[in-house]
Amino acid sequence: MNGFLGIDVGSVSTNLVVLDESGAVRESLYLRTQGQPIKAIKTSLNMAVERLPGLKVLGVGTTGSARHLASVIVGADSVKNEITAHAVAASSMVPGVRTVIEIGGQDSKLIILRDGVVTDFAMNTVCAAGTGSFLDQQAARLGIPIEQFGEMARRATLAVRIAGRCAVFAESDMIHKQQMGYSLEDIGAGLCEALVRNFLNNLGKGKEILSPVVFQGGVAANVGMRDAFNKALATEIIVPEYFGVMGAVGAAILAREYAARTGRTMFRGFSTLDVDFSSKSIECRGCPNQCEVISIQRGSQVLARWGDRCGKWSGVNGILKNEELAEA
Repeated sequence: MNGFLGIDVGSVSTNLVVLDESGAVRESLYLRTQGQPIKAIKTSLNMAVERLPGLKVLGVGTTGSARHLASVIVGADSVKNEITAHAVAASSMVPGVRTVIEIGGQDSKLIILRDGVVTDFAMNTVCAAGTGSFLDQQAARLGIPIEQFGEMARRATLAVRIAGRCAVFAESDMIHKQQMGYSLEDIGAGLCEALVRNFLNNLGKGKEILSPVVFQGGVAANVGMRDAFNKALATEIIVPEYFGVMGAVGAAILAREYAARTGRTMFRGFSTLDVDFSSKSIECRGCPNQCEVISIQRGSQVLARWGDRCGKWSGVNGILKNEELAEA
């Protein structure tokens, strides 16, 4: 089959989606990045080939915090930030969407759309209390599998009030509530509501949140969080079918649009699986900025660099040799 790849590489997960020529999702993959994005990208490509033998790639899009790295490895046609990718995917899955809530493992996003155009957004990349990893940690501390946490919260008779402004305060407050004798169900529901308050107070402050509201990201699997958002916003929360890989869906849609305009692709091919890529970082001492420059290499060949502010390194991709890097 002919298809378009969307690759979303984040700190927690690496997601890959294959769209067919009609734009329908034919395959979706979710892997843990585990601090090895290059390995995760190769593994996801290998799994795509195994599941869709004979796949001919007509276009590739990358997104996520490691989108530039993924772009160099696979030869991407479209490289977009997470806000754009998630907004495109939500608009495609839920036409007319006006608010997108996205909560992943390490960050969270609020995207405001009007008439299909992003008009405002906010991201939380600082406070752990508004992320999925915090929910994972507290579920583990309570001895509850994260997959069962949402259903447990639904059985609460009273969602106890837990401080949600800070991860440290939230955890200490939760421990205090346990010591007072509240049930795990009530504490679980209270924790979900605390995370929702954190999200709305930090990211939603001053923003007009209108329906339809789409909830995506890995945390959207938690029905307790869905219920908490529903209660706080007093509106229906829509969770799309591919909520966990929406960034990759958006990247694939953008790659499909690029292919429609140009009729070509820069995809390196699945032979990429047999190539050894490596990364190297240096601290440039050319000025007081002391930029941390990353270079991606295939053997001795430098494929790309980024991280500098002035363009001294990134502006000469593949020209400078390794000896020159060492002398920087």
